[in-house]
Parts: sequence; structure tokens; C-alpha cells
Amino acid sequence: MTDIIIVGTGAAGLFCALKIPSDKKVLIITKEEAEKSDSYLAQGGICVLRNSTDYDSYFEDTMKAGHYENDREAVEIMIRSSQEIIRDLMEYGVEFEKRNGRLSYTREGAHSIPRILYHEDVTGMEITGKLIARVRERENIQIREHTTMIDILRDGNKCKGIVVSNEKGDLENISGSCVILASGGIGGLYKNSTNYPHITGDAVAIALKHDIKVKDMHRVQIHPTALYSKKPGRRFLISESVRGEGAYLLNKAGKRFTDELLPRDLLTKEIYNQMKKDGTGFVWLTLRHLSPEKIKKRFPNIYRHCLEEGYDITEESIPVTPAQHYFMGGIQTDMNGLTSMDGLYAIGETSCTGVHGANRLASNSLLESLVFAERAAKHITENFRKTPENEPELNKNGYTDLAKLKKEYAENVLNEVERSEKEHERHYNNEAKCG
Repeated sequence: MTDIIIVGTGAAGLFCALKIPSDKKVLIITKEEAEKSDSYLAQGGICVLRNSTDYDSYFEDTMKAGHYENDREAVEIMIRSSQEIIRDLMEYGVEFEKRNGRLSYTREGAHSIPRILYHEDVTGMEITGKLIARVRERENIQIREHTTMIDILRDGNKCKGIVVSNEKGDLENISGSCVILASGGIGGLYKNSTNYPHITGDAVAIALKHDIKVKDMHRVQIHPTALYSKKPGRRFLISESVRGEGAYLLNKAGKRFTDELLPRDLLTKEIYNQMKKDGTGFVWLTLRHLSPEKIKKRFPNIYRHCLEEGYDITEESIPVTPAQHYFMGGIQTDMNGLTSMDGLYAIGETSCTGVHGANRLASNSLLESLVFAERAAKHITENFRKTPENEPELNKNGYTDLAKLKKEYAENVLNEVERSEKEHERHYNNEAKCG
């Protein structure tokens, strides 16, 4: 038996594990290799409050992007915690871009000033990679790869552990005093997504199965600019920071048609409208007016990937199209990550704190994940009670056909997204009639 079980090796799960005292045994499981999380894929950066005079501006940018449907308390907590989070990351070895010895900031869509720290165009890889390295150094933390959660263990409204399919394909009960769900979003359920295909909303599906509260399930964010491709599989993201550094969006006639730094949801609508006008499945993004040296230094990963796809972004435009990118809904939590079930926490993209409202502000995702991961770890530590060591017997009923169960989970999540969308539309229409 372990003390604390964490499901997922993204930034939230790893950071949470590092914040738990070393006298607690922590087990982290993940469906694939530890590095295969969506946090690892993040390109743009991580927001931070630059100074006290930036607070009102940062708060307003976040609220405005979220159409003022954000949880104000969650937004305040995130922003006011940001500088401490950045200090912690740097202590863990994370390196951010510097200029003349000082941190360098970039700007992305819907930000009024540059306040985003970055590492080339692989910020997620830098942060998550360093967190994985620090986790592997801790004797009290174990990572089990190729291990999939297929259910939770419960006693009434108390979570007692999880049921997994292990690396050998065998079913196994894992008991723990508390469980932290940090398994990412639902992008793997979509044909066109920037997410890894194995990120399929398993935790949300299990929450629905056990009547654990979820929230804002219809709030699925589409990223405006993924590299257009007819190939199957994950879509390659063209980071918002590319537009933040000056890239233009062009129609088929080679003309700019919009403000490239609009909030993501509004820019996505502009692109869809232009695609309809042009009769194409994409628009063009160009960096040709920027120096080749700047492009290669600032976006080496994007430059290399586009070359592999046959595009030299220093000399030609590239086709981009919107793709599913981020899940702003999820398992409802309080400000400490606690769900409606005792002993069960959710953090990162799996959770819904309400911080993003109706639309996430660029580069707030990594920050939100880390802020509330730390708060969850603190709450668990302060309230920890070891569960008696009595491993429950494994009941294989309902788990005999894992392929069927996986399909049912996927359908249930997508059905709930659709139901939530219809409910939101009815509420909006009723308000419009009354207004």
C-alpha cells in the first residue's frame, strides 16, 4: 500500500509529488512513458506577474479572455502565486530565456503586455523534463509507466485507491490514503487535436461513473493555429508566441485579414470565416518579414519540424488550421484541488477550478497546473490520515472487456460535453429572451 497515488506525469502531477514531504510514499502512474504528457508538448511559455503594478492588468486580461465567466478567487490565487512558482521551478533547474542576465518576457494573444517566460519554443519540455529528473531523484516517489487507471476504489464517498491495468495487461488494485487525478484533458477523443492520442479523459469518465461533480464540460478550447496536414494523428501546434513575435495570418490572396493577437476563441472564428470565404481547409501564416536568424533562434523546434514537413518558415508561408487543444472544463474542485469525493483530488487540465472561464488566456495553463498542484499537496499534507492497510479484493466484474470499457468511457465523456453544450445554449437563449 502507498500513501498517495498520483495519476499522470504531466507538470501538475510531478510538481505535486515534489511538494509532498519525503516521509510519505508516493506512487505516480502513467499510461505511456513518463515524458508523453501534453505538458511536455507545451511550446509558448508560462505566465508570471511581473511586478505589483501588473496585477490589475494581468487580472483583467485573464477575465476578459474568459468572457468574465472566470472564478475570481481562483484567478487571484493563480496570479498572486505565480512569482513563487517561477522561483521554485528555477530551483528545480528550469532555465528560462534571459537577456543581459535578466529574465526575458514575450507576449501572446490577449495579453496587454509581455509577461510570459519561455525556453526557446519548448517551454513544456524544459519544465516537465526538469520536474521528471527531480522526481526520479526522490526515494519516496515511484513512477510506474504503461499503467492505466480503469476505475477508483471507494467506500461510500471515500476514495480508497484505484484499479489499474498494469504493464503486463493484468488487473490490479492499488490502495492509497488519497488519490490525485492529474491525467490531462480529452484531446485524444478528437480527430484533429494537438494532444497525444492516449489523453482520452479517463479520469473525467470515471468521475461521471461515480457521480463525482464535473463542471463546464462544454468548454473545449480550439487552438487557432495547428500545422495543416492530411496525415492522421496528432496535429503539430504552431505556438501563439509565433504570432506574439510578429507573424501574420494571410488569406489565399496573401492579404492579412485579422488581428493576430485576438483571444483564441475569437481568432478561431475569424480563421473559420476566412476559410469559408476562401473555400480552403486552412489559412496561411507567414514569418517572412522577420529575420531568418531570429526565427531559427526563437523557434528552433517549429523551424525543424516545418522543414521535415517540407516548409522553410524563413522563406515561405505555412498552412495552418484550428485544432482541439485544451479542456477548460473537468472535474469540479475547490481551491485546494479537492473533489466532491473525500480523499480524491484533481489538478491540472483534468480539473476545473474555474480560473479560465469561457476561454483560456494564452500560457495560463502551465501556471494554473502548478499553482493548484502545490495547494493540493499542502492540503493533503496538513490533513493526511493514513488508511488502514487492508488491500481490498479485486472484483473483475465490469473489467473483463477493457476495449469495450474504453469505448464506453469515451462515449460518456463526449456525450456529457454535448449535453453540457446544449444546456449552456438553452441558458444563453433564455437569458437573451429575458434581456
